[in-house]
Amino acid sequence: MTAYQHLFKPSKIGELSLRNRIIMAPMGSNYAEKDGHCGERIQAYYEARAKGGVGLITMGVVSIAYPAGTAEPYQVGISKDEFIPGLKALTDRVHKHGAKISLQLQHAGKTSTRDMAEGREVWVPSMPPPPPKGNDMMQHVTMKEVSTFVRPSKDVPVTMRVMDKADIRQMIDWFAQAAKRAKAAGFDGIEIHAAHTYIIAGFLSRYYNQRDDEYGGNIENRARLLLEVIAAIQEQVGKNYPLWLRLDAEELGTDGGISIEDCIAVTKMVEKAGLDAVSISAYANITSGAAFTEAPIVHKPAGFLDWAEQVSNAVSIPVIAVGRIEPKIADEAIADGKCDFVGMGRKLLADPELPNKLFANKEANVRPCIYCYVCVSQIFINQRVKCAVNPRTGQEYKLNLIMTDKPKNIVVIGGGPAGIEAAVTASNRGHNVTLLERSKRLGGTLFFATLAYKENGQLLDFQKRQLAESKVTVKLGVTVTPETLKSYQADEVYVATGASRDMPNIKGSEHNHVWSGEQLRQLLTGEISPSTRAQLSLYQRVMVGCGNLFGLTKSVEALQRLSHIWMPLGKRVTIIGGGLVGLELAEFLGERGRKVTVLEQSRDLGAELSIVRRWRVLHNLKHFDVEVVRQANIISIDEKHVHYKVKDENHCVISDTVVMATGIATDRKLADAIIEAGFEVKVIGDSNKVGYIEGAIDSGYRIGLAS
Repeated sequence: MTAYQHLFKPSKIGELSLRNRIIMAPMGSNYAEKDGHCGERIQAYYEARAKGGVGLITMGVVSIAYPAGTAEPYQVGISKDEFIPGLKALTDRVHKHGAKISLQLQHAGKTSTRDMAEGREVWVPSMPPPPPKGNDMMQHVTMKEVSTFVRPSKDVPVTMRVMDKADIRQMIDWFAQAAKRAKAAGFDGIEIHAAHTYIIAGFLSRYYNQRDDEYGGNIENRARLLLEVIAAIQEQVGKNYPLWLRLDAEELGTDGGISIEDCIAVTKMVEKAGLDAVSISAYANITSGAAFTEAPIVHKPAGFLDWAEQVSNAVSIPVIAVGRIEPKIADEAIADGKCDFVGMGRKLLADPELPNKLFANKEANVRPCIYCYVCVSQIFINQRVKCAVNPRTGQEYKLNLIMTDKPKNIVVIGGGPAGIEAAVTASNRGHNVTLLERSKRLGGTLFFATLAYKENGQLLDFQKRQLAESKVTVKLGVTVTPETLKSYQADEVYVATGASRDMPNIKGSEHNHVWSGEQLRQLLTGEISPSTRAQLSLYQRVMVGCGNLFGLTKSVEALQRLSHIWMPLGKRVTIIGGGLVGLELAEFLGERGRKVTVLEQSRDLGAELSIVRRWRVLHNLKHFDVEVVRQANIISIDEKHVHYKVKDENHCVISDTVVMATGIATDRKLADAIIEAGFEVKVIGDSNKVGYIEGAIDSGYRIGLAS
């Protein structure tokens, strides 16, 4: 019997019967073909989630007026009958696995970036207010990312079209005809996208809707377009056809924006109009990059659940809750009547089999989402969505594990994320795999990364469990040389020993209070080399020794707790390097009360971080009063200061400890030695290309498939 009795209790949305209460939340994926049709990529993607056991899939942001009103370069269209065959093929593939599938109808309104870029008028309820002042979003976007943005041509001005009555009738007809096609394509229901500042939300919001006709003013007038869309859809598909909408509970940081009172009032109106359910989301006025992690992609666990409960208490139709809701919380929320269904998005990118695993009481085997925002950040740079922890996301049409008919003896050197992923994948294919790790613990850089960002720990725990349940032979504390490899009779060797973190050549870097990235990792994990130990004071050696003696350095949780009390670092820390490692380390130290300064030589900060994750980190650094200096050229380090220059001005910062978060490079020394000894070698993870967690998992999985 499943531990999640309420989550797996069958239920209905209108006439639509569902096998459980888990809904795949609607998400833009950029998986359509260039012409908006549904090809093999997007069909295989949704089929994998249906096979994984969800009750209902909601296919996100399907364009009713394609290519007009679109915000993504590879968005699905449903504006003409020619789109029906591809959509029908998709629904057929979902249905054969017992899942149901709905389609989210959308027109992007003021955020129709493709209209802007291609010279079409952008339809809006009224002229949008000017963007808020002080927005730091673009300051924290790299120049490479800026080059990918969809932007208007210099020769084509952006034209806003304030919709007149004829335009409103056209918009209503677009929704109605799209609904008719959705039913013809075999979709089991329709969700109207009435949130996230798209066209209907624009009419619902007093902030964006400044009309003085019957479509503006009070909430009844602002909801008029929505109600007319509902009536037109019902006329095309019938009142018994399942129909619901996604609605904002609030527009955060928006003076005059949608409020929870507006949301409840609209929900009561649509219930009266015959809608079958409502999905409660939210949006934030993008006054800063971090606002995007407040809504709609909420960072706070169960961040929208209270709003869903308020709506649920006000109406009798089912309420769908979304927003980083963990299974236990989801089950309890349904049991307590806070909601009727739970939408999961990012979790199902990380593991499409999540529902099946929960039902079988195998939650420990769920590949976890680490909330790194790689997925949604792809949309900002107009690329296909991907998942940092699941290389198959969006690649289901071509990456499949097939058992080998020629088992090999494979030796994997390195027990970090790349090595573990490669070992488990190759073993699952039927190869005989041995994993050798130099240290006495698994995880490599992922163990250290977990200290800075605790969500990484779930991935580390998952990988260790997968390794333990596989047939891989694991040997810790083994230093590998070409000579020791001979005893393993390896047909192939995977080298996954990670990157090197050398000390840059800066005057004064030899001081004892200056640490390289590798030395810092040793200090915080207790695996200290003799040269690093020599830099410690007697007191520091005693404290680190006690940590090792009592086993505190073996547990991430224990290390995190200990780091709030004591670390072998001074109160004033200067980090040289504002990349991923430097910024996450600054966040870690700032949270623990250190006075931190980050010095970055280039314009761009955290280029290795996904855009949205970078926004979040930089927001947190500001909260912790971390000073970040860009375009800082380091001159020298003395016993108390780091001296640097910005443009032509000299500066210095008082520093008790200096950490070098630069000099990260691929490390092929061992691989080259093994190749020279005559072994067939494949180099993966940061040993081959510095790609951090995402690159490590991806390269490990692909090598494991290819052997």
